[in-house]
Amino acid sequence: MRLRYFGAAVLALALVAGCGSNDDSSTAEATTRSFTADNGTVEIPTDPQRVVATGYAVPALIEADAELVGISSWKRGIPLMTPEDLATYNKLTKVAGETAAETNYEAIAAAKPDLIVIGVPKPVLADIDLERLKGIAPVVAIGPTVPDAWRVLSQKQADAAGASEGFEAEKKTYEEKALLLKNKYAKALQGLKFGHVGGYGDISKGQFHREFAKSWGTNIAQDVGVTYYGQVKEPGEGSKAVSEYPSMEELSASLGEADAITYTVQPDGTPSDSVQAVLDSPLWKNLKAVKAGKVFAIRYTEAATYPAGTKTLDAIDQALAPLLAK
Repeated sequence: MRLRYFGAAVLALALVAGCGSNDDSSTAEATTRSFTADNGTVEIPTDPQRVVATGYAVPALIEADAELVGISSWKRGIPLMTPEDLATYNKLTKVAGETAAETNYEAIAAAKPDLIVIGVPKPVLADIDLERLKGIAPVVAIGPTVPDAWRVLSQKQADAAGASEGFEAEKKTYEEKALLLKNKYAKALQGLKFGHVGGYGDISKGQFHREFAKSWGTNIAQDVGVTYYGQVKEPGEGSKAVSEYPSMEELSASLGEADAITYTVQPDGTPSDSVQAVLDSPLWKNLKAVKAGKVFAIRYTEAATYPAGTKTLDAIDQALAPLLAK
């Protein structure tokens, strides 16, 4: 397998806390170190050799070439995996399902891990018997917060698993491509205010998904130089800080100022039912950006690692290409 793979002050602190917590490993003889995670400060192996990963830690640690012996199911990430990573994913023992409640403690114990990395949101930890897991191996919980924090979180996950070298290689690849595209589209994007329609609208409630800066569908496009205007009317925690669910009748009010609009599509390029409902709305057809022909479908907006993000950058490049011809 090839070697690799929500304010700013908070993210910086998180990075320092997780990736710089090596006080107990300053000597070559040290076998453990202190690591700060969502579940507190934990003593973990300095060089883990048998790692179990769940949730968002699964793709991050596969891509970083960690020493994995068991993972949870992570079907949502399969479209973002390279053939090589998918082969690794398929052959690894599945010790949990798609949700935290589907954790198989006996299977984890049978894998004989020396470290368990739990990649689920903090509130979901209540569905996991952490004490039981601690009886098997040291446990670090490093789960998602705001959408664009995947950069810091995946770095912490790789650091905990002793796979920082592979992580840094993929981070460099992503950053180089993002800079290349930022330069490529700088002139075409200048002065344009973008809006974004996300993929999680609820048709049964007559709602669409409006995403703002730093959300799932926008944060990687921002690295290319796309500017998203506006903000959530009633911010909450996590993704609710950067996205909201207005009624379809509010489409004009929500996106009427946009010079251009991006929207999320599925990996095969087709819109989900909730996005298609927006595209079929008469209000959509009357939006300034739509009349100007500045609407762009983007695939792979769920990326939460640098390798997956690199795939999203390619999709953004493909989507925005018509801007260069105008």
